Amino acid sequence: MGYQFSKNSEDTFKKIQGQFPDKRSLILPCLYFLQRDQGFVDNEGMQYIADRIGSPISLAQVYGVATFYTMYNKKPVGNFHIQICSNISCYLAGSDGVTQAFCSELGISKGQTTKDKSFTVEEVQCLGACGFGPVAQINDRYYENIKPQDVSGLIQALKAEAK
Repeated sequence: MGYQFSKNSEDTFKKIQGQFPDKRSLILPCLYFLQRDQGFVDNEGMQYIADRIGSPISLAQVYGVATFYTMYNKKPVGNFHIQICSNISCYLAGSDGVTQAFCSELGISKGQTTKDKSFTVEEVQCLGACGFGPVAQINDRYYENIKPQDVSGLIQALKAEAK
């Protein structure tokens, strides 16, 4: 049997589906459910969403939405998905040095995941906290005013949290 929503996602889907008169509007929350449940959005999951929402939604429509938005991971990411804002405000505040510090500390390059699948580091566009840069989003948490010298302690705290 292929992909299915988790019980929580299925319950939420049933609750919200009547709130959207245009079925296309269900694609975004369903992609969120898929990513929350399995950590990334793949073709099997996108086909499940198209089938679960039903006609007239096609795989092509779900794929178009999933690939338009950068917030959906198209491949597996580490347990800690580190996204560093590289937009102009954060860049001018030193985000490039923060990204380099994360990569150096973890022994990977931007866009890579550590061998133990614990950490993925990516640069992203605006995280919406321009006045507090450099900003990183690690999973669902924001870290503001990060300096390169903060990175080692932050990684150690995340490793301790994972235990």
